[in-house]
Amino acid sequence: MAILIALIPAIAWGSIGLVSGKLGGNAYQQTLGMTIGALLFGIGTFIFAKPTVDTNTWIFGVVSGLFWALGQSNQFRSMKFVGVSMTVPVSTGAQLVANALAGALLFHEWKSGHDITLGLLAVLVLVVGATLTAHRDKVAGEPKQNMNMPAGIQALIISTIGYAGYTIVYTWAGLDATAVVLPQSIGMLIGAIVFAAKHQPIAKATAKNIITGIFWGVGNIFMLMATKEVGLAVAFSLSQMGIVISTYGSIFFLGEHKTKREMIYVTVGSLLVIAGGVIFGIMKA
Repeated sequence: MAILIALIPAIAWGSIGLVSGKLGGNAYQQTLGMTIGALLFGIGTFIFAKPTVDTNTWIFGVVSGLFWALGQSNQFRSMKFVGVSMTVPVSTGAQLVANALAGALLFHEWKSGHDITLGLLAVLVLVVGATLTAHRDKVAGEPKQNMNMPAGIQALIISTIGYAGYTIVYTWAGLDATAVVLPQSIGMLIGAIVFAAKHQPIAKATAKNIITGIFWGVGNIFMLMATKEVGLAVAFSLSQMGIVISTYGSIFFLGEHKTKREMIYVTVGSLLVIAGGVIFGIMKA
């Protein structure tokens, strides 16, 4: 049951890109809309679950949300500098490694040589799988993209720190899953407002993307529950299996074109991502 709970974030978060792609708007409008939706979800959770939110939960919840905003905004910066096809797989792989190592080193979730061996194998398989799903063939006559690799790498590093901080803070503080949702969403919204201030934040697309925040909220609360059940390393890695949904969804629902060779890479990469999740499940068992 714990593994099934850990897979719900993959479904919810893996659908966000498809939903936001249909709703439109620029990256900052989508992020701001998403955080508004997450806040509404947090308020709803607070009203119906009636959790006890102490000072500790408010402080670390808001800090966790601010880290998320830092990670999201810098991921968009990286996309501008080196493109989406490079940013997404590298960012996913970096987050997987960061959270797996945090789970092992900071929270001592890997307790034996067997755990370490399977954990490192799972991380390797997941990173390779994520990279393969983002493979792009070079098309003859296609204009060469201008890349700023140093700036892109810098943004990716900051993004990884932000995303890792988001999960590590609430795990380290040992916060209740339902209690932290509202403070966390407030921190996210504060960060999103700051980063979207100069990018036409007030728009119809922002309001439409509130829906994506509901998806994020569902994934987030189950991620928090899963972390307590199976640990940060397993919970976060399983949540990243949503890259399979994002990849195939973009092909069949958003009409993204793939060559025959690219489809092979996508299929192999997706199978490796699933295999990595299975390895983590075996390790937990």
